[in-house]
Amino acid sequence: MSLDQFAPTRPEAFKIARERIQENQSAVDCLIPMGITSENVAEDFGVTRRSQDELAARSHERAAAAKERFQTEIVHVTTTVKDKLSGEVKAVTLEHDEGIRVSKLAKLMSLKPAFKKNGTTTAGNSSQVSDGAAAALLMKRSKAQELGLSIMGVFRSFAVRGVPPRIMGIGPAYAIPAALESAGLTKDDIDLYEINEAFASQAVYCVEKLGLSWDNVNVNGGAIALGHPLGCTGCRMTATLLHEMKRRGDRFGVVSMCIGSGQGAAAVYEVEY
Repeated sequence: MSLDQFAPTRPEAFKIARERIQENQSAVDCLIPMGITSENVAEDFGVTRRSQDELAARSHERAAAAKERFQTEIVHVTTTVKDKLSGEVKAVTLEHDEGIRVSKLAKLMSLKPAFKKNGTTTAGNSSQVSDGAAAALLMKRSKAQELGLSIMGVFRSFAVRGVPPRIMGIGPAYAIPAALESAGLTKDDIDLYEINEAFASQAVYCVEKLGLSWDNVNVNGGAIALGHPLGCTGCRMTATLLHEMKRRGDRFGVVSMCIGSGQGAAAVYEVEY
């Protein structure tokens, strides 16, 4: 979303907004393209191209291995498509995520930078542009019991923290500790993490900054393989987390993501048995 969309219809308001934004550097930084914020994170914190591509390869490999496990959280959707050449209309059923493709590290490292000359952020180590939808029911325990619904998890805590807009991707590194503190937990109490892979640079940074292990972070892949539809990602990661926690018999899990304009959000969930 951009101020530029208002320029043709409301030129005066657009001009005033632009002038006000220029008065504050943080506001100016909110207009930095997301791909450039990824480059800023890589440059500021020394996140290498290789470490980004390694995460990308791992994300696809894990998502491919989880293809059948994902069926417990995917609603099949049937629609019709029209063949562009023949004009034939046929019904198709979407059953799996379409963006998963296992790639060799060498191939990923051969891709050109997407946002900046001599940069390290590529189409291969960024989240995909994709469509998606997710839904969840959040209610009091008493209401769930009244309706006879099984309880998948308990929403224990939530936190949002601000970070510099020019490196907005580091948000989870600050939101996660705040959410854990609110829940009275430490990182060592958490069995499983879902940290959104908006860009490999920021995901690698956050995991390293927090001292986490990829052994329990994004164990079924992340947004680099599955996509990052705005408005869907948080709910999708929650569904993925809770289903995987149930499979493993885990108790505590965390979902976190960065937010454009300089924020991080995190939630702590508990599964009861």
